[in-house]
Amino acid sequence: MLLPHGYEGQGPEHSSAKLERFLQLCAEDNMYVCNITTPANFFHVLRRQMKQEFRKPLIIMSPKSLLRHPDVISTVDELNKGNFQEIIDDKTKKPDTIQKVILCNGKIYYDLMAKKEKAHDKIAIVRIEQLYPFAQKQLAALKKKYKNASEWSWVQEEPENMGAWSHILRHLRDWNLSVVARPE
Repeated sequence: MLLPHGYEGQGPEHSSAKLERFLQLCAEDNMYVCNITTPANFFHVLRRQMKQEFRKPLIIMSPKSLLRHPDVISTVDELNKGNFQEIIDDKTKKPDTIQKVILCNGKIYYDLMAKKEKAHDKIAIVRIEQLYPFAQKQLAALKKKYKNASEWSWVQEEPENMGAWSHILRHLRDWNLSVVARPE
């Protein structure tokens, strides 16, 4: 199921896919819920879906604006030799210097990257492409990688009482995460 979802001023039919409702339906690995940010990852999630012997529902939330965003590109190698990535880490060269890690998903990543380029280099932005099943092991590895980070935040464009925040909070209870979101 491909659902347009993004707070871009395009009207309620584009922002009301209700990501939180799909996440509330998740249990016992019954479906996949994703918010894809690159063409290669989109290709590989569809490819994974077709190659599985037993297909579960695949829910993809994505705004239409990512179809024409100038930064949403993938190389031919990423398409040919890549695979689906549940989490896409920041391409920072010095993880020991990172002081703040921002976890996000979807279009807001590109907004954050535009701001990060103007700011300093002590911030890492990590995209969670697949919200369910939750990639707990990959996130635990990231926690070790960014061991010097003193602040961890979840950033979403949805209001705080909507979106993936409550889902993230359930999975990362002991992480002392802060949230940046629209008011309820």
